[in-house]
Amino acid sequence: MSNTQKLQDLMQQVGIPSFKALSRAAGVSERQLLRLRQGKLEQMRVDILLKLSPVLQIPLNELIATFSTVELLQEKAAPTQALLEEIADLRKEYQRSQQQLEQQREILLQELQQSSLQLLESLLLQWPTVAQKAQENPQLAAVKIIPLVQKPLEKLLQAWGVEAIAPVGAELPYHPQLHQLMEGTAQPGETVKVRYTGYLQGEKLLYRAKVSPLRES
Repeated sequence: MSNTQKLQDLMQQVGIPSFKALSRAAGVSERQLLRLRQGKLEQMRVDILLKLSPVLQIPLNELIATFSTVELLQEKAAPTQALLEEIADLRKEYQRSQQQLEQQREILLQELQQSSLQLLESLLLQWPTVAQKAQENPQLAAVKIIPLVQKPLEKLLQAWGVEAIAPVGAELPYHPQLHQLMEGTAQPGETVKVRYTGYLQGEKLLYRAKVSPLRES
C-alpha cells in the first residue's frame, strides 16, 4: 500500500475529505504532506508530525512507524528511549510556544482596545448625555452633535493610518479600483461625484468610495 493510500485511509477514519482540508486542519503546508506521501518522513521536522498526530487521531510513534521506509523500520523497529524523550521535549516546547503566542495575542488585543478607548474617550463620556438631550429636545441641531462624533473618529483613523479616498460631494475622475458606481455607467477618467467616502490604510484598500456619474447626479 502506498503512503498516499495510507494517509487517505487515516483521513477517511476522521472524516477529512482532502489533503487541502488536512493541511488547513493541522496548520501544515501541502508540500509537507507531499513529503509524507513520498516516503520522505526522515526529511520532515518533528513539529510537523506533532501537528498531524492529533488531527489524524493517531499516536505519534504509530504515525512514524506507519510512514517510515522499510530500511528505517529494519534499523529501528521501535523508537529508542532517547528519541521518545526528544519527542516529548519537542511536544512540551510546542505547547509552551502555543501558550506564549496566545498570551501575546491577548496582550496585543488588550493594548489595541486600550489605545482605541483613549482616542474615543470624549465620545464615550459625552455621547450618552448628548443622546439623552436629543431625545428630550428633538429640535436640537444636528450640527452641534457632529463634532462630538467626528473628532474622536478622525483621531482614531489617523492613529491607525486610515485615510479617506475623497470627501463626500467631491467631483473627481472615475477610478474603477478606488470607486464603486452606485448607478449608471462611467468610463475611467470621466467625472463622478462621491456619495459615500471610501478608505485606504497605507497602500491597502479597505473600502471603495461609492460614486455616481456626474451627468446623472
